[in-house]
Amino acid sequence: MRVRSPCKYWICLLTLSILSLFLLKPDLWRERRANTGEEMSVMISMLRGVNVGGNNKIKMTELKALYESLGFTDVQTYIQSGNVVFKSSAKDSATLGKKIGTAIEKKCGFCPEVIVRTPEELREVIARNPFSKRKDIEPGKLLVMFLAADPGDAARKTLKSVEAPVEEIKPLGKEIYIYFPDGQGQSKLKFAQIDKAINKTAWTGRNWNTVLKLAEMCD
Repeated sequence: MRVRSPCKYWICLLTLSILSLFLLKPDLWRERRANTGEEMSVMISMLRGVNVGGNNKIKMTELKALYESLGFTDVQTYIQSGNVVFKSSAKDSATLGKKIGTAIEKKCGFCPEVIVRTPEELREVIARNPFSKRKDIEPGKLLVMFLAADPGDAARKTLKSVEAPVEEIKPLGKEIYIYFPDGQGQSKLKFAQIDKAINKTAWTGRNWNTVLKLAEMCD
C-alpha cells in the first residue's frame, strides 16, 4: 500500500484553507492585491438609462457593492443616474464596460450600456469644451454625449446636417457637446437622427455639472 507523505498532506490542507478564505472573504483578496503594490488606476464609469421613469432600477448602495465584488476599490457613486468612480487593475475601457454591464445583468436582470473614461480623458473633455468662451451658456443646459467609440469623420460630418431647431451640436472625438438653450425638457431635437448619424454607437449623456463633479471626484 502506498503511504501518502505527511508533508504533502499538510501542504494540500493549507492550500485549500487559503483558497477557502479568499473565496468566503473577497475583501481580503482585494486588500492583499493592494498591499502587494499592484498598480490600481482611477476609472470613471457612466451607466445609461438606469433609474429613469421607474425602469432599470438599482440603488447606488447596491451598485457600489457590486463594483466591490468585481475587485474594484475606493468605489464612489454620484447621484442616481449611475456614475461611479473607482480604482481598477484593468485599464481597458471596453473590457471594463462589458464586465460591469454583464455583472449588472446577472444581478438586476438588465444590461445597461456602460461607458468608461480615464481621469485624463475626462479632463480633456472639459479642456476642449467648444462653449467654454461663451458667457451665455448655462451648465445645466449643456449635455455631453459620451460615446463608446470614435464614430469617425464621416459621422461627424453627417451630424452637422442633423435638424436642430435651436440646439447647437458640436462633435469632437468620442464626445458630442449639445447645448439646449431652452432646456432639454423643452427640446424638439430628435436623438434618433443622432443615433443614425453615429451608426448607433453606444453612448450615455451627462450634463456639464455632473461632468465637472466626476472630474473633481477623481482627485
